[in-house]
Amino acid sequence: MDKPIEQTANKKIDPAVMKMAWILLIGLLAPLFDTTIMNVAIDTLGNALHTSVSTIQWVMTSYLIALGIVIPISGWALNRFGGKNIWIFALSLFLIGSVLSSLSWNVGSLIAFRVIQGMGGGLMMPIMQTMVVRATGGEKLGKLMAIVGLPVLIGPILGPVLGGVIIHYLNWHWIFYVNIPICLIALILAVWGLPKDEATNQSQKLDFIGLSLLSPSIVLMIYGLTKVSARLGFFHSSVIIPIVIGLIFMMVFCLYVLRKSHNPVIDIRIFKSMPFTASSCLLFLSGLSSYGGMLLLPLYYQQVRGESVLVSGILLIPQGVGMLLTRSLAGKLTDAIGSRWVVLCGTLLTLIGTIPFAFCGAHTSEFLLAIALVVRGGGLGGVMLPIMATAYDGLSKEQIPHASSATRILQQIGGAFGASVLAVILQNQMTSQSALTIAARNTAFNHTFMWTVGFTLMSLIFIVFLPHKKANRT
Repeated sequence: MDKPIEQTANKKIDPAVMKMAWILLIGLLAPLFDTTIMNVAIDTLGNALHTSVSTIQWVMTSYLIALGIVIPISGWALNRFGGKNIWIFALSLFLIGSVLSSLSWNVGSLIAFRVIQGMGGGLMMPIMQTMVVRATGGEKLGKLMAIVGLPVLIGPILGPVLGGVIIHYLNWHWIFYVNIPICLIALILAVWGLPKDEATNQSQKLDFIGLSLLSPSIVLMIYGLTKVSARLGFFHSSVIIPIVIGLIFMMVFCLYVLRKSHNPVIDIRIFKSMPFTASSCLLFLSGLSSYGGMLLLPLYYQQVRGESVLVSGILLIPQGVGMLLTRSLAGKLTDAIGSRWVVLCGTLLTLIGTIPFAFCGAHTSEFLLAIALVVRGGGLGGVMLPIMATAYDGLSKEQIPHASSATRILQQIGGAFGASVLAVILQNQMTSQSALTIAARNTAFNHTFMWTVGFTLMSLIFIVFLPHKKANRT
């Protein structure tokens, strides 16, 4: 018997599930703050350690490579050791990596310790998603994702501001010090507050063949994409070779999984689900709008409007406010009517909020740009959460860990792809405009923001495949 929409929308989430979700999201704040702070502090870090730009970029690249290595094993680890145990392990690993990074004596040691950080951070997001979805039984995911997604929204709001404060008033060690109290609080809460869960399959063996194909594939593609901006394009051997080899590894992995009948590291058969496939494509494309915007907006305020890193971070707060304003409504509507119309409205808002940056001048009112950022943020908040909730729609309990790992991989590769593409477009625009004056730089950014509008429009193709109403469950 179908439940009325009103009854479904008003049904409350189990308080025990809410408690677990809040404990997990506190821990997730650490890697999200770390990533956003590093984005704005990387140049300062290079100067402090007296190293070149190409070398200091490995502080970011090593972290991303570590993510690519461990994300595929998150599902197996959770099934083998239980959610609580593996969460505490991942959080402890990130804490150890943060402490060691703060004690680094040169860039080489920092790069090595960032690998430890990345391994912990790479496990945390898919484990959290799997634990939350399993605890709910797949119900009320829209509303729950609005809560679980809070760190994803808060990170871009406070991260650039914290990074700006550290750069202006503190030394580089504080980039990593800020993680320590968050991790310690999250560990205490996890030990005492997370429910003891039994491993669902203690005898499950790790799929070493699948892992040896998938992890190198992710690492090679992310590595190649990180080289795009340095080489000013995709058509350079240091970019093309790792990406092509990574794609070959990925194709071999897919063929291997289709022939392996039991416990692959990630079961690609979940792509038979239309909601999951559509959500996956949108998650990848979101890298061009959300991650690309995180790259372009701070640079715009710094290079065109002459603001400092700290002030740029403060000026971007309205976008985070917009994301917070729509998250709750987006979650409720997704549970009630499905994700299609919610994501469509969010995409349109994102477009409306981005277009002003494609036409504004160097002296356009800060107030008008702030309003545009609120609208853009509201759109992003109305897109990401419903997509994440829909990715699990109709999947079995056994498929949930695979979906968590796959969506995280797509987000990472999509984010790296989006940032790389827009960095190249911006650089090419700067070159073609001979951007020595503020007006020329402004024109280059205008054209690049227009490209983000075009990329966002591409997502409309996949939105039509999202469910327009919530699937009934028995």
